[in-house]
Amino acid sequence: MASRKSKGFTLVELLVAITVMAIVAVLGWRGLDTIVRARVALTQDLEQTRGIQLAFAQMQSDSAHIVQPSTIAGHATLLTGPQRVTMVRTVYAENQPSRVQVVIYRLREGKLSRYESPATRDLTELDSMWQAALDETNAVPGVLLQSDVAQMTIESLFRNTTGSGVTTTPPAPTAQGNVAMPVGLQVVLQLNGHNTGMTKIFLLGAA
Repeated sequence: MASRKSKGFTLVELLVAITVMAIVAVLGWRGLDTIVRARVALTQDLEQTRGIQLAFAQMQSDSAHIVQPSTIAGHATLLTGPQRVTMVRTVYAENQPSRVQVVIYRLREGKLSRYESPATRDLTELDSMWQAALDETNAVPGVLLQSDVAQMTIESLFRNTTGSGVTTTPPAPTAQGNVAMPVGLQVVLQLNGHNTGMTKIFLLGAA
C-alpha cells in the first residue's frame, strides 16, 4: 500500500510569505502616508491662496472707491506705511447719499486685518476718525483676512512725468506744496515658509 504524502506549506515557506507580506504592508503604508501628507499640504496651500485672493479682492474694491483729495477740501485720503495702508473710501447705499469712511489694512503678528470706521458725511468727524487711525486709538481689532503672513510690502505707483507708464518715484511737489496722488498701489503678501510672495496691483479711483 502506497504511503500517503501530506500536502501543505513548510514552516520556512510560511515565514517567507509572512515576511514578504509585512514588507509590502510597510511599503504600502509609507506610500499612503506620503499621499496623505501631500494632500494635507496642498489643501493648506490652496486655502492660504484663496485667503490671499479674497484679501486682494477686498483691497481692489476699496482702492477703486478711494476718495480724491480734491473732493473733500484737500483732505489726505491715502497713507502707506510699514505693514499697513490707510485710505478714505466712498460708501454707497441704496436710497441714501454717498458717504465716506476710513479703511485700514494692518499686518500685526502675522495676521492681516481690515478695519473700517463708521460711514459719515461730516468732514470734522472724518478728521477725527482719520487721526484715530493714525494714532491707532481705535479699539476695534478689525476683520481677520489672512493669518500666517510673514510680510506685506506696499509701493505707491505714480504716473511717469514723460506721460508713459508708471514709476514708484513720486514727482516733486508743486509750487503750492501739493503732493501728487498715486495712481495705483502694488501690494506683495508673503506667507511664512514661502520664498516669494503674491503680487497685486490696484488702480486707485478706478470705479
